[in-house]
Amino acid sequence: MAKKDFYEVLGLQKGASDDEIKKAFRKLAIKYHPDKNQGNKEAEEKFKEINEAYQVLSDPQKKAQYDQFGTADFNGAGPGTGGYGGFDGGAGGFDFSDLGDIFGSFFGGGFSQGGGTRRNGPERGNDMEYSINLTFEEAVFGVDKEISITRSENCETCHGTGAKPGTTAKTCSKCHGAGRIRVQRNTPLGNFVSEATCDKCGGKGKIISDPCPDCHGSGAQRKKRKITVKIPAGVDTGNVIPLRGHGEHGKNGGPTGDLYINIRVMPHKIFKRQNFDIFIDTHVSFADATLGIEIKVPTIDGDVKYTVPSGTQPGTRFRLKGKGVPRVNGSGRGDQYVRVIVDIPKSLNEKQKEALRMFQEASGETNEDDSKKSSFYDKLKHGFK
Repeated sequence: MAKKDFYEVLGLQKGASDDEIKKAFRKLAIKYHPDKNQGNKEAEEKFKEINEAYQVLSDPQKKAQYDQFGTADFNGAGPGTGGYGGFDGGAGGFDFSDLGDIFGSFFGGGFSQGGGTRRNGPERGNDMEYSINLTFEEAVFGVDKEISITRSENCETCHGTGAKPGTTAKTCSKCHGAGRIRVQRNTPLGNFVSEATCDKCGGKGKIISDPCPDCHGSGAQRKKRKITVKIPAGVDTGNVIPLRGHGEHGKNGGPTGDLYINIRVMPHKIFKRQNFDIFIDTHVSFADATLGIEIKVPTIDGDVKYTVPSGTQPGTRFRLKGKGVPRVNGSGRGDQYVRVIVDIPKSLNEKQKEALRMFQEASGETNEDDSKKSSFYDKLKHGFK
């Protein structure tokens, strides 16, 4: 009987690296595993072949001898002589750690060669989320908000045990309180043990013969609660306030989850916010921008007086220091910036037009067409010279 080429069995070229060998084996082991191909003799034989090849090529000493002599038969038990190349149905020196995740996908649980089962221990309660809409002023100065939430809590009648008062739950006789059972499988590689949820108690680890009449044995109830949330000054849209221990209650004595408050701030008619600064536009007339004027500027603290200096240009922005939003959990406040918008009249009466003409003459200004004409003749004369 011709000897098999172990590299060819795994779909590799001679001299493949350890990582390439391991990856090829894992891929083929998943494809041809007996549990995935029940009743398929061809798949079972293929699985034996790839296992035989891997046992040799994954061992540095055996691999070196196989590469040199074409055999790994050290003691007369070479390839094809039985036992999957020395595998005797037990551990046989094989590194089962490479197969842990493979067997887990087939058996529905973790791979095990022994060890204990997992206990049905305390579980932390689920976290919750709640969104709050705030006005611009509430977000700036802070506010206390009362909210109503519905959450899962321990039953007040049975205190979370699920059993009727005066009775107790019994430990499951099948899993002995672990909530998990060990399932043994016979495979060509030997006997393997995996864990699965106990089908008798549903993973609870206990049997309730006389359930609580209020929670029906679940140990939990949905309750509506009112909670006062303290919103600090300076919050903005996208901020999240965590309330520790206000989420759903845990199971089996586990801690309570948290409640996360998502902040949404409604826009303001006048004020625009950017981080902790506030921006606002104020309108002045052409004459006021030219001559200067004292105006009232609205701020979140109330109106303040500000003198617009004479000759202020359209779009000029001035700052009111410390009139912005308080910094959350910090010191100080942002600033307020006021942009000046100069209103140019769209229509003028004759008296206003005459006044502007007089202003032009007093300023030494000329009609635009005359100015262009004069400029043209000046350039022409200069060209002749």
